[in-house]
Amino acid sequence: MKKQESGFTLIELVMVIVILGVLSAVALPKFIAVDDNAKQAAVDGVAGSLSSASAINYAARKAGSSGTVAITNCQDVANALQSGALPSGYTITSLAVPAGTTITTCTLTANSKTANFTATGIL
Repeated sequence: MKKQESGFTLIELVMVIVILGVLSAVALPKFIAVDDNAKQAAVDGVAGSLSSASAINYAARKAGSSGTVAITNCQDVANALQSGALPSGYTITSLAVPAGTTITTCTLTANSKTANFTATGIL
């Protein structure tokens, strides 16, 4: 009686390794782009918070509420955040905000990513 051996041939193993190599070469660039997208999303989120803080601060000042922040510069908007400051590593360009006007070109920078936000000057 002849004993039958089973297993994978060398050619089958090499083909599996080649297929895995091709799949990893295609998938790797997508994972690298995810990191850049996450950094941009973080900067966009903080910029959105700054825009909201500026709008809420403006409405509160217009209503005569105390504890509001005088915004005369884009950098002053960070003081209107609930924490009172930007997260570490974030910077805002210095740009004057005239009284009663809304500036849409305030720029937030972090991790070599930028985003614009709006700031409304004091009345």
